Amino acid sequence: MDEKSLQPRQMTRSVHVGDVVVGGGAPVSVQSMCTTDTADADATLAQIRRLADAGCEIIRVAVPSSAALEGFSAICEGSPLPVVADIHFDHHLAIEACRRGAAALRVNPGNIGSWDRVDAVIDEAGAAGIPIRIGVNAGSLDPSFAEREDLTHVEKLVGSAISFVDHFRSRGFADIVLSAKAHGVPTTVEVNRALSRELPDVPLHIGVTEAGTLRQGTVKNAAAIGTLLMEGIGDTIRLSLTADPVEEVNVAWDLLSAVGLRRLRPELVSCPTCGRCQWDLMGVAAEVERRLSTVRAPITVAVMGCVVNGPGEAKGADIGLAGGRGKAVLFASGEKIRTVDEVDAVDELFSEIERRFT
Repeated sequence: MDEKSLQPRQMTRSVHVGDVVVGGGAPVSVQSMCTTDTADADATLAQIRRLADAGCEIIRVAVPSSAALEGFSAICEGSPLPVVADIHFDHHLAIEACRRGAAALRVNPGNIGSWDRVDAVIDEAGAAGIPIRIGVNAGSLDPSFAEREDLTHVEKLVGSAISFVDHFRSRGFADIVLSAKAHGVPTTVEVNRALSRELPDVPLHIGVTEAGTLRQGTVKNAAAIGTLLMEGIGDTIRLSLTADPVEEVNVAWDLLSAVGLRRLRPELVSCPTCGRCQWDLMGVAAEVERRLSTVRAPITVAVMGCVVNGPGEAKGADIGLAGGRGKAVLFASGEKIRTVDEVDAVDELFSEIERRFT
């Protein structure tokens, strides 16, 4: 992968979420959040297993009430991924989550209530030896910042986040991951740039909140998170989408691959087609993409529209096809392997992928 355009990763403090290291130069980890009812442990664990198979590394579940606590205990016990308890408003739920196997907490001090309640959560997490993600958003700011008309939205988010971190540190608690999220791309980028300057040692969880459905949400997350990652900012990511959370994980890995940070699965390279194309490029590319979804090899696969220029244009690909007039050239690293019939091209490609890379 070409990483020449990447800025060096910012070296933050290491925080352990279960067996996953966040910060300290560890690989950028991929997170998601369950959409199931936490009280239904079986359904939640089934979703977590699907997410783990897709490449999720940290999972968050909502704990909205005491009715969810029994399910949460079973989820923590049976989960293949470290489980983060997402808590709002009720500090007693955060304390109970610590006692029932949470690998980490996610709390927003701005909606937990008084500082004595926040302190009780901090003390319990410290006793349990688990980290806390301080999650800040526009709806739950530090009151001393929220009501100030002389501050911009970005300044309110940054000021609130810093004030919360300062308070946690004053309690002797340093196992912190920080997030300050917004639904706009420019705000997300500005806030995280500022936090990386002001709190250079604190690991950052980055993402766009309420980003939207699959198409719009993917674009917004790619623009914001991609920009930050290219600047060396960010230690763990969640790409929020109004979609099956498996799609969040898929897009996250595609993004990490695109910016040259991590590769879990194949990358598909395909040309946009033109009037010179003489085979079903779009259909073949779609079928190759579908079948690549089950391949776990960090390879680059090309599907090109021209047998004359295709192999040369995609010479950086590990393997690929270039087709025209009922035939396709199967090539590897820009060199022709053999010519095959168009109807057999995809099968021939995957036979070669299996032989060479799996």
